[in-house]
Amino acid sequence: MLFYYLRGTITALEAGLAVVDCGGVGYACYTTSYTQSQLKVGQEQKLFTHCAIREDAVDIFGFATKEERTCFERLIGVSGVGPKAALAILSTTPPDRFTLAVVTGDEKALTAAPGVGKKLAQRIILELKDKIAGEQAHFDASAGPAAVIPAANGGKLAEATAALTVLGYSQSEIGLALRGVDVENLSVEDIVRSCLRAMVRQ
Repeated sequence: MLFYYLRGTITALEAGLAVVDCGGVGYACYTTSYTQSQLKVGQEQKLFTHCAIREDAVDIFGFATKEERTCFERLIGVSGVGPKAALAILSTTPPDRFTLAVVTGDEKALTAAPGVGKKLAQRIILELKDKIAGEQAHFDASAGPAAVIPAANGGKLAEATAALTVLGYSQSEIGLALRGVDVENLSVEDIVRSCLRAMVRQ
């Protein structure tokens, strides 16, 4: 990883691009509309970055949150998904909605992005669901007593936990965030949103 993040003043916002001035050097970062909605020209901002090094260029992709960068890196790891398609998907489905779409097999949420057809959406869901399941099994096997997720409402909790896991949260963080969440009366999407809000406050 060339850069973990860039912190500086946003000097320009163009379609799919943000320029960050760091110590007098302007870094052009390809971004999503979700990230751009949180940026403002003239303000200091931090963008979490992914760098793609090629023979003829170095491309920097910038994201407002680590969660969105995680989703981007997951997407470009899927066969047939390039950076442009990944940015398009995350521009139409923010990180929590994207992860939930993968976990619940919601093809329509993914095909809402320009250039993403049903077959590609199915491939994304298939490949990422497998990775989520593998990660979830790992966390379940290694979690200590303090990190145990309640067994009640297992279907919704399993889906919400898997969504949060792929966003990069640990089992213990998820367990803490679930405290006080009305799991019985909330949808999976609302459980995920409530946990994300709780994690921001932690």
